[in-house]
Amino acid sequence: MENTSSDIRQLNEKIHQASAFVDLLTMELGKVIVGQRYMVERLLIGLLAQGHVLLEGVPGLAKTLSIKSLSSAINAKFSRIQFTPDLLPADVIGTMIYNQQKNEFVVRRGPIFANFILADEINRAPAKVQSALLEAMQERQITIGDTTFKLDEPFLVLATQNPIEQEGTYTLPEAQVDRFMLKVVIGYPTKEEEKQIIRQNLNPELSAPIRPIIHPSDILEARKLVREVYMDEKIEKYILDIVFATRNPEEYKLNKLKPLIAYGGSPRASINLAWAAKAYAFMKRRGYVIPEDVRNICFDVMRHRVGLTYEAEAENVTSENILSEILNAVEVP
Repeated sequence: MENTSSDIRQLNEKIHQASAFVDLLTMELGKVIVGQRYMVERLLIGLLAQGHVLLEGVPGLAKTLSIKSLSSAINAKFSRIQFTPDLLPADVIGTMIYNQQKNEFVVRRGPIFANFILADEINRAPAKVQSALLEAMQERQITIGDTTFKLDEPFLVLATQNPIEQEGTYTLPEAQVDRFMLKVVIGYPTKEEEKQIIRQNLNPELSAPIRPIIHPSDILEARKLVREVYMDEKIEKYILDIVFATRNPEEYKLNKLKPLIAYGGSPRASINLAWAAKAYAFMKRRGYVIPEDVRNICFDVMRHRVGLTYEAEAENVTSENILSEILNAVEVP
C-alpha cells in the first residue's frame, strides 16, 4: 500500500491528537513516582504494543508502585502475585473447588484475572508456575478444568526479577524470556530524586492520590492507532539488519562478534522491534517511525534475545556491548 504524503500528514494529525493522553498519564504518575521516567515510558510502550515487560532492578526502586499507579490511572483491575518456591500453578490461574450446597464443582478464579499483573520476583517460582503464567501471557486465555476463559484486555504482565540474590531462584529459560517484549534494567535514582523520595515518604501530604485519567477502552482504541503508525520500507530493512546482525555478524563486517554470540534474535525480535518502534512513535505524538525510534527501544527489545558464549562471559562482554557494536555498524536509513 502506497502512502501519499497527504495520507501521512492526516495520520500524523490524527495521532497527534489521540496520543495527548500519554502526557496526561505521565504527569499523573509523576505525582507519586519520583524519577524512573524511563521505566514508566517502557511500561506504556508494553501497554500500547500489547507486549509484556520484564523488569530487572534491586528492591525498592518503585517497581510495584509504578504498575499499581498505572492501573489506577487507567481505572483498571490490578493483581500482585508474590512468587515463592512453594507456589503452585493453581495459585496463579485458579482451580476447581467443590461446592457442597450445590453438590458440584465450581471455578475459583486466580489473581491472573485482572488487567495488570505484577509477577513479583518471577525467578523465585518453579518452572511449572512460570510456564502457567507464560502460557496465559501468550494465549491470553486460561483453561481450568474443561472451561476456557478469555482474559480481559488490556492484559499486561510486569514481571520483576532481582539481580542480586541467586539463592533459591530458578532462572527463566531463554525461550521463555523471549515471551517478554521488553527487558528493562533500572538503576538507582539520582541524589536529588532520592531527596524528594525521602520527603514524600516522611510527609504523605506531599503526594496526591492517583486519579483515573482514562478508561481501559481508550487503551484498546490507542492500540488500533499504534497499528496504523506508518513504517517505511527503509525502516523495516533497518530493523531486519539489526536482528540479522545478531545471527550472522560476519555479513555486517562484525567478524569479531561471531565467537561471542551463542544465538541471535528470533523472528519474535523483529516483530517486537517493529511494534515497540510504532508505540514509541505514537508516544512521541508522531504518525510515522523514524530510525531514532528503533535505536531508542533496541536495547530493551533485544538485550534478552542475544545469547552469549562462554568466551563472551570470560571477557566480560554483555549483550549491551554487542548491540552497541551492531548499532554502530548497521547502516542507518
